[in-house]
Amino acid sequence: MLLAAVDFDNLHQVLRVLYDEMMPLCSNMTGVAKGIAGLGALFYVAYRVWQSLARAEPIDMFPMLRPFAIGLCIMFFPTVVLGTVNSVLSPVVQGTAKLLETQTLDMNRYREQKDRLEYEAMVRNPETAYLVSNEEYDKQLEELGWSPADMVTMAKMYLDRKMYEIKKGIRDFFREILELMFQAAALVIDTIRTFFLVVLAILGPIAFAISVWDGFQSTLTQWFCRYIQVYLWLPVSDIFSTILAKIQVLMLQSDIERMQTDPSFSLDSSDGVYIVFMIIGIIGYFTIPTVAGWIIQAGGM
Repeated sequence: MLLAAVDFDNLHQVLRVLYDEMMPLCSNMTGVAKGIAGLGALFYVAYRVWQSLARAEPIDMFPMLRPFAIGLCIMFFPTVVLGTVNSVLSPVVQGTAKLLETQTLDMNRYREQKDRLEYEAMVRNPETAYLVSNEEYDKQLEELGWSPADMVTMAKMYLDRKMYEIKKGIRDFFREILELMFQAAALVIDTIRTFFLVVLAILGPIAFAISVWDGFQSTLTQWFCRYIQVYLWLPVSDIFSTILAKIQVLMLQSDIERMQTDPSFSLDSSDGVYIVFMIIGIIGYFTIPTVAGWIIQAGGM
């Protein structure tokens, strides 16, 4: 099995460890960020104090607390900012991962049931039993003699059996290849997401410091929007995979029901539809960043 050779769960875990290991680098940017923010706070406060004095107005102290609040966020950026944002968003990731796990378990269970029913249906049919059962194949060979007609029958049985094995092997091969590509697409999304989150986390103090300066206040909002959008790539990916897994479960349930009621039901068309859905799923992974952006826009951020 191709999927068995690649432990995707372990690779996703490596990416999570990578993110945690890179977080201390945020502290290296804190010193630079404090300098930028301090200079910006000086001009920010001085400009407003001078403006109030020039107009002979009382000085409003509340707006001047903004650079100091941002400065506290910069000083404790990994804990106050990243820790808070990740704590709020991590339940979403855990919830979608649980949904995907449940649907995947159901899909594997129904797939095993479908394969077992397919095998039993072919064994019950005397014309196809020898294709899947070694015992039935050996039994039919023993019943044949050594006449030319029997030799032709033996050759035909052998060719039919090999053709069936080749056909089934090709079908399983394409299914495993598509499933491998599907899992690889999810890993690519998670890898790019982790890289972007690490970059955003390391440069976060600088973005906060720049937002202290007049005219750059939107930098703070843009950083939060970008970080949340990238963070949601994984939940959206899990939801997308859950939907496709649910479609496969429904297809498997339909096939199992038809196999139980119609002994002559063929699985060739069902396998073709399954491959089509897998291809759609692989292509759909490229829309995940766009979908995450829609979520941010729908939230008014």
